This record gives sequence, C-alpha cells and structure tokens, in this order.
Amino acid sequence: MIKFIVPVIIIFVIVLFWEKINEFIFDKFNLKLNYLLISAILLIIAVIFLLLNN
Repeated sequence: MIKFIVPVIIIFVIVLFWEKINEFIFDKFNLKLNYLLISAILLIIAVIFLLLNN
C-alpha cells in the first residue's frame, strides 16, 4: 500500500510547488522547463519505480 501512496504524494507535491521549482531551476541554470516534458519524465520514472518494486 505504501508503494502506491508515496509516489502519489510526491507527484502531488511537485504539482503544488511547480512554479517555485521552475523559478529555482531558471535562476540556477538559466533554463526554462517545459511542463509536459518534465511530467512525462516523472511519469516514466514513477512507472519504472513501481515495476521494479513489484
């Protein structure tokens, strides 16, 4: 049960603080992030993580 709840909480926190994360990365690396690109990468990582833990 925890292996399903933790990724959902992590994704929820990323969605909540997306603007702050985006500003931090822009200030640090002078690089704008594409929301869809990062969402796809996070989704792929979450799926791989869940498949590996099964």
